[in-house]
Parts: sequence; structure tokens; C-alpha cells
Amino acid sequence: MVKAVVGANWGDEGKGKITDMLAEKADIIVRFQGGANAGHTIVNDYGKFALHTLPSGVFYGHTTSVIGNGVALNIPVFFKEYNEVVSKGVPAPKILISDRAQIVMPYHILFDQYEEERLGGKSFGSTKSGIAPFYSDKYAKIGFQVNELFDEDHLKEKLASVCETKNVLLEHLYHKPLLNVDELFAELMEYKKMVAPYVCDVSLYLNNALKEGKEILLEGQLGTLKDPDHGIYPMVTSSSTLAAYGAIGAGVPPYEIQKIVVVSKAYSSAVGAGAFVSEIFGEEADELRRRGGDGGEYGATTGRPRRMGWYDCVASKYGCRLQGATDVAFTVLDVLGYLDEIPVGVAYDIDGEITTDFPTTAKLEKAKPVIEKLPGWKCDIRGIKKYEDLPENCRKYIEFIEEKIGYPITMVSNGPGRNDIIYRNK
Repeated sequence: MVKAVVGANWGDEGKGKITDMLAEKADIIVRFQGGANAGHTIVNDYGKFALHTLPSGVFYGHTTSVIGNGVALNIPVFFKEYNEVVSKGVPAPKILISDRAQIVMPYHILFDQYEEERLGGKSFGSTKSGIAPFYSDKYAKIGFQVNELFDEDHLKEKLASVCETKNVLLEHLYHKPLLNVDELFAELMEYKKMVAPYVCDVSLYLNNALKEGKEILLEGQLGTLKDPDHGIYPMVTSSSTLAAYGAIGAGVPPYEIQKIVVVSKAYSSAVGAGAFVSEIFGEEADELRRRGGDGGEYGATTGRPRRMGWYDCVASKYGCRLQGATDVAFTVLDVLGYLDEIPVGVAYDIDGEITTDFPTTAKLEKAKPVIEKLPGWKCDIRGIKKYEDLPENCRKYIEFIEEKIGYPITMVSNGPGRNDIIYRNK
């Protein structure tokens, strides 16, 4: 059976914790898209970790962690992260890397920085991890798959050809130093040494695992609203963030994905530019940011302060629908315990028209939130294990949101730790 863990919103919903938790019963965890441009924060018995490319199941001895073909694989970053995890006492995780995964090249990161610099005030708020140039090259068919590292003659020839076009841009558009083919080739040979022990035909491996009845967990990065087709285009990421893409990015049949856990936060936060209807500012935002997450709402990759907002039912309903949610995991609920009343965005007002359907970007830019306020519960709910033991106003908040989004909230996270979770029988 295949389960997917994906985000309902802008990313940063707490997927790492939910994946880490569900991994306890899984055999294989697969990262199926994205790169090291966003991260998952996980708190467990080994400590606190910000993972960027490693799947969130690496903390269990019984699991195999897989980098799927849909991932933008930055090889040195991946192994630096691997070594950091092991250095903190985590047993060396079992790793497999798809021979069809594509490599983030050193020049992808340079081009990302140069383009953001060139755009100045009109930039996309990139994390400058090379992701857009990487996917651009992938679809322009000038990217490099992991398997190409093992055919040196072909690799050298292709590198020379790609560098020719890149150097035109470097010289005439960006006015930056040119690429050196020999230096790049030497660097790729170092990459080859790093990945060689782990490379495999991942789709075949997963096919065999399914035949053996193994449980596979697909782990997505970011959330619905950052999807290049269905998100807040153009302020999106460059790979599909939807569970449906998990079939492609891991190499499994779509009908095998039988459970889709969509993670949604009890309030909103976003990193990067783009429309964010329920956004709040000033002291109100600062306080929520300070109290939020585990140690505050700052990007796991960049450390940037996240933009803050109240829960957005319109965006979340849309996010769950596009993902095909069978279950919603509602996270960081404990953070809201300080509020006398809790604002919730229940609809959008676009030029005087009230809607609960998520619009395209141009209309989204004009949308104003329609807010309803619910009474707070004014106490700490960490440590509570049963749903019925939550304060009445807390249960009412969950049930109100569940009704507005139209998908079952079956898990409630009330703290950062692996065991801070309440299961609801739906």
C-alpha cells in the first residue's frame, strides 16, 4: 500500500513531523519532488533536525529512505545532511537514489542567484538553491541524470555542449565568470564517488516491494498553493507538489496511492512572495511568529521569518481537494492557546463578491478575507492524548474548520514531539 503525505497550503505545514510519525509503520519512505530549497523540521529522541533532501523516515532502523526520480538532487548538500544526521547519533540510514534522478549542477545555484539579482525588486523570493534553473534545464532536456555520471565520454561531450550555451548567458546577460568544462567534469567525478553505493532502479525496487506487500510512504515538499499548475502562479515552485505527482516522481502506478494525508496548519504561514489573503502584520504577526512552530516561524532552509496569517478555509479547502485528501492532519494547534478569540478566514471578498472558491492569481491579488472569530480556549493543550479531553472551545475550533473545508481531520498535532498527536476516529 502507498500513502502520501503532502501539504494543503504554502508549505511549512508540519509535514516532516507527520511523515516521521507515520514512518514508524512504513517500510520505505520516498521523497518524490523538489530539492533542498525547503526543509522539514523534526523533533524526536535524537534531537531537533532540519531536513532538506533526506526523507523524514531516516530516524528509524527498519525503513529504507529513497530519493525518487522527481527530486532535484544536490549531491554535496544531500551527503552533508546525511553526515550531520549520523554525527548526532542516528544510526546510518539505508539510502537508495534513483538512477533517473537529476542532478542540481553547481551552475544552477549561480544562475539562480544571478537571475534574482538581475530582477531586483521584481524577484520571485527564491531560496537561491538552483531549483528554477534546474527544472528549466530538465524540461529543456539539457539536464543530467544520475546514471549519466557513469558514462564518462558521453558526460564530457554533453558538458561541453551545455557549457557553450550557458557561457553566452554568463558573458552577455549576467556579466559573470565563464564555466570551465574540465573543472565541472572533475566535480562531477567527485559526485559519482559519493552516489555510487546507493544508485538503483527505484521504480523496479518499489514495484517489487509492492508485490511483497510492503508499506510505502511518499513525502512531498511545500504545498498545493506552490504547485506550478494549480498554485499561485508565478509565485510557485518548479515541480508539482501534488500527491498525484507522487506516482510519477517515485515511479509507482497512480492506483497504488490509497491514502493521502494532507497536512494543514491551525493558522497560516508562508515563505516567499505571492498572494496571501489571510496575512496579518505588525505586533499581531510578531507574536504568532514568536510562539509558532517549535522555536518560532522561521524557514527551515533560509531562516527567513515566515509571513503569518490566520487559518484560511478557502485556500485549505482548495488545497485538500487538489491533493485528494482522505485524511487531514491538523498541526501546531497548541500554539493558539494564548488567544482570547481566534480569527478564521471563511471566505474571500473579491470586488464586493463573496466566494468560498479559490480563484486564479489575478483575482486572488484583489481578495480580502471574510473573517469569523471563534472563542479561544486559553490554556496549554500539550500532553493531551484523547480528543474528548481537549477543551470544548478547542474541539469546536477543529470541528468548525473541518466543516468549512469539507475533509475529515483525523489527526491533531498538539506539540512538536513525535508523540504529541491525537487521533480522531472518523
